[in-house]
Amino acid sequence: MRRRSIGHRFLPNAAAAMVLAATVCVSAATTAHAGNVTPSRPDASSQRPAEAGPTLPAPGGKHPIGMTTVHLKDPKRADPWVPGENRELMVSLWYPAVRPSKTPAPYMTAAESREYLKEFLETSPVQVPPEILSTVGTHATVDAEPAGRRGGLPLVVVSPGFGMPRATLTGLAEELAGRGYAVAAVGHNYEANGTTFPDGHTTPCAACKGKDWPKVGAVRAQDVSFVLDELTKKSPAWRGGKLLDTGRIAMVGHSAGGFSIVPAMLRDPRIKAGVNMDGNFHYPNDLPLDRPVLMMGDSGHVPGGTDTSWGDTWKELTGWKRWLSVDGMEHLSLTDLAALTKKLGIPFQPLDGDRCDAITRAYVTAFVDKHLRGKDSALLNGPSARYPEVKFHQP
Repeated sequence: MRRRSIGHRFLPNAAAAMVLAATVCVSAATTAHAGNVTPSRPDASSQRPAEAGPTLPAPGGKHPIGMTTVHLKDPKRADPWVPGENRELMVSLWYPAVRPSKTPAPYMTAAESREYLKEFLETSPVQVPPEILSTVGTHATVDAEPAGRRGGLPLVVVSPGFGMPRATLTGLAEELAGRGYAVAAVGHNYEANGTTFPDGHTTPCAACKGKDWPKVGAVRAQDVSFVLDELTKKSPAWRGGKLLDTGRIAMVGHSAGGFSIVPAMLRDPRIKAGVNMDGNFHYPNDLPLDRPVLMMGDSGHVPGGTDTSWGDTWKELTGWKRWLSVDGMEHLSLTDLAALTKKLGIPFQPLDGDRCDAITRAYVTAFVDKHLRGKDSALLNGPSARYPEVKFHQP
């Protein structure tokens, strides 16, 4: 595949919208629910204190959701952004649990919230608590006992947008975990504004100083392979590692994480299918890809649109493929921010925030169900009366 030079799209004002929405929600202490998703199992939200902040939309599925974090160190690889250090990653894992534990899972640490919002707080006339994002409520509990049989859990690896903490895809991860998937969200160190490690130190986004997109894709491909190695080795890094089905692995990414699915899939044949959520493509190679790919983006990601990389990439995808755009979505509408900012009462995107969230969950779930479980869904066959905002493209 040809090397791309398309600029990466990022909306710096999204943090402002997120903070303002969270500020309103802290006093309201209400819960957002996706209109087409109904939970059918206990979760952590009822254990949260009344003064807690906004809660993510409730996931579907029948399983209680467990969540844990693992700290991975690669002694064989220097960090690509800070060469004086070895590569270290924080990985969040969501999974079906036997029963909830007594500890609600945090959204992000206070230090991650401060780092993520630092630039906004330095320039904005609106002053809010810098730890505000650490008050967001989730539907998982910490270190709950994993459910499932040995080799029975399909795995979805999640990669966040550039500069964004892995927590910003928590809602999608919970949705998949509630439906019986294990989900591993990779915190690509020094590529996010805020990654907290077990010793308490929090790293900034060193890679943000100079954006080398092909390098970002190559680094993330290495990170994902390393995470898969660590989760599936003889003595896995996660206590539920023996439950993972190494023959059923997919990757889902947003923005930089989205375009990184292809270098990751080309590098690692264990990844059977991939979803790019609104990421412009950048490749450091010339190889076609013959595994399933879903490209799902905002209303600007259409044939003939400003980002030509999707049209070029479409020709190089030789396996099962779909190209979807969603009317009324913006770049960050495919993350947790869509639903959380709705509570502010001002538009974050033209489409309702809960609606954005429900659409993202529905189509990503349908894709992984099809390619990891063999369950066909009419959603992937063409336009749906249930989701008329979603457009199918066949250039």
